[in-house]
Amino acid sequence: MHKFSRKFITEWRKLGLPFENQTIVAAVSGGADSTALLLVLQDLRNRKKLNLRIIVAHYNHNLRGTDSELDWQFVRNLTENYNFEFVSGIGKASARGNLEQNARTERYQFLRETAENLHASIILTAHTINDQAESILLNLIRGSGLNGLTGIKQKREIDEKSKILLARPLLNWAKRSDTEKFCLENNVEFRHDAMNEVLSFKRVRVRKILLPLLKELNPKIIETLARTACLLREDFEALQNIAEQNGKSLRPFEFENNAANLTEKFLLIKDLINQIPSVRRYFLRQWLKNERGDLRQLTAHHFEAIEQLISSRKSGKTVQLPGGALIVKGNGKLVFKNNFNKPD
Repeated sequence: MHKFSRKFITEWRKLGLPFENQTIVAAVSGGADSTALLLVLQDLRNRKKLNLRIIVAHYNHNLRGTDSELDWQFVRNLTENYNFEFVSGIGKASARGNLEQNARTERYQFLRETAENLHASIILTAHTINDQAESILLNLIRGSGLNGLTGIKQKREIDEKSKILLARPLLNWAKRSDTEKFCLENNVEFRHDAMNEVLSFKRVRVRKILLPLLKELNPKIIETLARTACLLREDFEALQNIAEQNGKSLRPFEFENNAANLTEKFLLIKDLINQIPSVRRYFLRQWLKNERGDLRQLTAHHFEAIEQLISSRKSGKTVQLPGGALIVKGNGKLVFKNNFNKPD
């Protein structure tokens, strides 16, 4: 058995993923990482190590014209050659806002819907240790808190509304050079995405400029960042446990604002101010995530402003959040108001 396959099956076992009688969806773009994922699944299926129904899913973002079409053709041909089932989708991510984030959202929606339609319990993606290092640096640059610095999770539910598991069995050990080598040793030419060379994307600048500079200081910077993420995840999980024990009485309340014809959500200042700072920030993040739907565009600056709001003696102070939401302090409460429009 190839070294790559041995490491993969070891990680599969560590993650507690099934070996038989399940349907899984493998996301394959045609690049080196996802092609290596397809090849290793084929190898382990042939060796009767995995007895699973495996569906290859490819999403064509239609952002690169002919090249996008050729990616789709490559993945379809590869799945036919290896006798996998194949599902594809096509779309075009909105250019408004963050194109990279819009494309990711669209792709994961396709994967979730595919898994639901085919009664799959697991979605596999081919994120590697390189992706982990890049994500940690991006989050650090954005000013993320502890959770952001833990990087990409190896295994989680794809969203809060679904019990479908999202798993990344390459994340903790495979580098991009490993996936490229595995493809070439299997005589498979993977696809190259020209957008991975476009420096206007932050991730590409991190990959092409920042990481090479950091490698001059630490040749094993990718492994170091990934290891640091694992340590920070342990710390974050410990913080979650402490928060759950210390904050059982800390919960959001609702009240009807008849004048504005809406229900407003609030936390009691007295419950917040007595928490240790890390626990308080954890609850604030959870609260805002529940109310907004996500934490996108929120930075350390926003949470610092909310902390100052909590400690201030004055009522009526506010913090404006991205997307139009507002946090208001008044009458011993911290109130979340959504779809707030500032007066002209």
